[in-house]
Amino acid sequence: MTKKIAFLTATEGIERVELTDPWDSVTGAGHSASLLSTEPGTVQTFDHLDKAETRPVDGVVKDASVDDYDALVLPGGVANPDALRMDADAVAFVKAFVESGKPVAAICHAPWTLVEADVLQGRTLASWPSLQTDIRNAGGTWQDEEVVVDGNLITSRNPDDIPAFTKALLDALG
Repeated sequence: MTKKIAFLTATEGIERVELTDPWDSVTGAGHSASLLSTEPGTVQTFDHLDKAETRPVDGVVKDASVDDYDALVLPGGVANPDALRMDADAVAFVKAFVESGKPVAAICHAPWTLVEADVLQGRTLASWPSLQTDIRNAGGTWQDEEVVVDGNLITSRNPDDIPAFTKALLDALG
């Protein structure tokens, strides 16, 4: 059965491979993917600090409903989740998605948005190492693992972990 996966990003600062590789895995497995952002138009991806490609936005998060999607992917990049956590609509969407019990996959710096959504109490996750204090302060437990699955949360540390990250996401989609 085809599932519909939302990929949520800010308008810039997205680590390209953390968006495109999971996207390609999801669509390659026969599912559909939709890019949500805080603004309409396009988003700017990066290869670390260098501008990479732009991608068209399919929908704006303030108009999105958790009911329309079967899973949520939060790509990293430093600036992307930092901007997302300043957007009330994005934070509310992420919170509602986690609370729905549907899979939420966050990689690298993306758990910053989970911290802001206040959904980490008692949860265990991986992230870029610099987020571990934020995760602990939000009530979570940080692990230095390539992928951590805790209930509906799927998290990984960095682009090197993408194969394990996407496998866990595809497993969660059935």
